Amino acid sequence: MFASDQPTWQNPRILTLLVLVFLTGALAGGIGMRAGLHEQLRRTVTYWKSDKAEFSYDQLKRELNLTPEQSARLKTILDDFVKYHEDLEAQIEDVRATGRNRIVQMLTPEQRKRFEQLSNQLPAQ
Repeated sequence: MFASDQPTWQNPRILTLLVLVFLTGALAGGIGMRAGLHEQLRRTVTYWKSDKAEFSYDQLKRELNLTPEQSARLKTILDDFVKYHEDLEAQIEDVRATGRNRIVQMLTPEQRKRFEQLSNQLPAQ
């Protein structure tokens, strides 16, 4: 009743296209994170992790003349943000590893070798 002329997931052209779309998206995301969001997050976290930062917890506490209650709340907020940022970085690494493993599993040994070569050409994350 249904025509079997429709492409299937086993079609090498479809698989190649999906891999290219995935890799292009991963590359674009990596470039975007490296160029914009990641740098902004890094600077924000640096405010709270470094003595050389533009704003440190101690500087905000002193310059804003925070009460002990405000200081405690600020410290909790900053600690939560740093933890969130660290968790986000770990999740991003997990997503990359999962995607990479799924790609590698579907490739032939020759394709895996070429994929490794291509992966080594990408900038370090």
